[in-house]
Amino acid sequence: MRPAAARRRTEAARLLRDAERRTAPVEPLSATWPALDLADAYAVQQDDVARRVASGASVIGYTTGLASAPMRELLGVDQPRFGHLLDDMVHRDGGTVRAARYCAPRVEPEICFRLARPLRGPDVTLSDVLTATDSVAPALEIIDSHVRDRRITPTDTVADNAGSAGLICGPFTPMAHAPDLAAVHVDLLVDGNRVATGGGQAPAHPADAVARLVNALAAHGEGLGPGHVILTGAMTTASFVGVGQKAEARFGALGSVSVSFI
Repeated sequence: MRPAAARRRTEAARLLRDAERRTAPVEPLSATWPALDLADAYAVQQDDVARRVASGASVIGYTTGLASAPMRELLGVDQPRFGHLLDDMVHRDGGTVRAARYCAPRVEPEICFRLARPLRGPDVTLSDVLTATDSVAPALEIIDSHVRDRRITPTDTVADNAGSAGLICGPFTPMAHAPDLAAVHVDLLVDGNRVATGGGQAPAHPADAVARLVNALAAHGEGLGPGHVILTGAMTTASFVGVGQKAEARFGALGSVSVSFI
């Protein structure tokens, strides 16, 4: 790597790290460094993950973005995007989270997979994912952006851990007892009011998002291990949340999950 590119990645990672620490958004990396490409963005993301692991955190899985083909076509990308999930991002179902730790928190309902066996690409199929999965759970992902006014490109999002900032999982259901995941319907509620709804008529099984993820990870020399959890993509639009509000996602037979912001 050329020294200039290495310095650009290091400075980009530092800016995002400071933005998170100070809860103060910065200008888009894509505007500051127009040459920043997807490889740079993943390197920036990995820099932050390595820093957090060195400080005592552990990687527990991944989150997927742009899991649906229509969204990828809309943005002109050919693969889903991914971010890392770490144990310091996890919050208790029904518990509380300080809203002030985020710049502009939003919540998205997703189905979470937990693996029993490892998966490594590049040729993993949906069937492979289902065979390797131990259980699934209703989940809420906390989304945040450290870019001012959310003026983001896909590259900015990837560098910023794909926007992933928190995870709340409801009870896990063994795969043998799980409902038809492709048909699961979800209602997202804030303070008891339904603000979004989705699922129920999905064109693809959520396990397909896991397969796409693990095949994309192969290009980075990574894979999924036993116990890893994977968020399979937002099932509704994201809803902004703030101090004093409670977010809840109801997934029918799969169960519910909630969190309150203080």
